[in-house]
Amino acid sequence: MQRLGKNLGGYFGDRIDIRAVLADIESSAREHGWSSETFHTNGEFDWLALRRLSTLNPQLSTRLYLSTGIHGDEPAGPLAALRLLRENNWPANAEIVFCPCLNPVGFAHNTRENERGVDLNRDYLDPKSAEIAAHLAWLEKQPGFDLCLCLHEDWESHGFYVYELNPDLQPSKGEAMVAAVEKVCPIDRSEIIEGREANGGIIRPSLDPRTRPQWPEAFWLISNKTRHSYTLEAPSDFSLNTRVDALVAGVRAALL
Repeated sequence: MQRLGKNLGGYFGDRIDIRAVLADIESSAREHGWSSETFHTNGEFDWLALRRLSTLNPQLSTRLYLSTGIHGDEPAGPLAALRLLRENNWPANAEIVFCPCLNPVGFAHNTRENERGVDLNRDYLDPKSAEIAAHLAWLEKQPGFDLCLCLHEDWESHGFYVYELNPDLQPSKGEAMVAAVEKVCPIDRSEIIEGREANGGIIRPSLDPRTRPQWPEAFWLISNKTRHSYTLEAPSDFSLNTRVDALVAGVRAALL
């Protein structure tokens, strides 16, 4: 599988029509019985949280959180959200909350950041952006989650990789996710990824979020709403279909 060789100093790959993708996401969610809540709006876009209730005993359900689209130069995430919603293949015992696009303005302008140049995925400790302040206010009202998945891309990566935050050492899903993704997308098996030690495409950082001045979404979630999270990183220098395949395969494996 060949790299595209487009991303020199930044992302220069495919763009998506985020308005059309979000319309399709809403339509598919309605078709399959998801509820929809708007937790922020700027008059042009609505920031959505979709919810699917367990089809079994709600008292025994697992609570799962998924998000994507926080960087406007990572189009595979919203497209993966759309495919997952269309396929509608979710665990029967799971209540799922899905934020399918946390930075629609970034996609409209093909920028990683929002229109004010803020990287929203570094704004979760002391939020300066209206988008993340609204997202946090909404998240604060939610019960805890058993598992959180944040879908991303990395324009510098040699292949797919995943960050695992698992402070209580619960049974890991990392190897199963990598094995599933490897069938559709190359894995980055570098020993160092993003300056951190990696093993077989999995980064398991030993960290205390309180020591970090900037928090991504995953840090806030692991500190406040879950004890197990994964950040899935698809390699942006491969075809868009390959990246979507990778994220979908990773999510499916995590939910088994």
